[in-house]
Amino acid sequence: MSQIETPAEPPRGHVRVVYLGPVAPHWEVRSDFGERSVIDDFRARTQARLLLLPPHDPQFRRNRERVVRDAERENFVLEWDLGIPEEEDTAV
Repeated sequence: MSQIETPAEPPRGHVRVVYLGPVAPHWEVRSDFGERSVIDDFRARTQARLLLLPPHDPQFRRNRERVVRDAERENFVLEWDLGIPEEEDTAV
């Protein structure tokens, strides 16, 4: 059975998840482009998943994966700014 390749659609938006530090709220979701209502819905879901979780919390890894899958479903370009050097960020 052969696979039919469909042209990739351009991203619907860009989202950057930024770690603000140890004092709650820990996270801020910023966007460079995309439909505002769709970005706001994604922001609400992301905030619900990460609200009280700093990056060193074991639950953060599972919830981060959920945010990544959500961004893939929405066809967003997703960036993380954890405030640590890039080498350490990839190990998270």
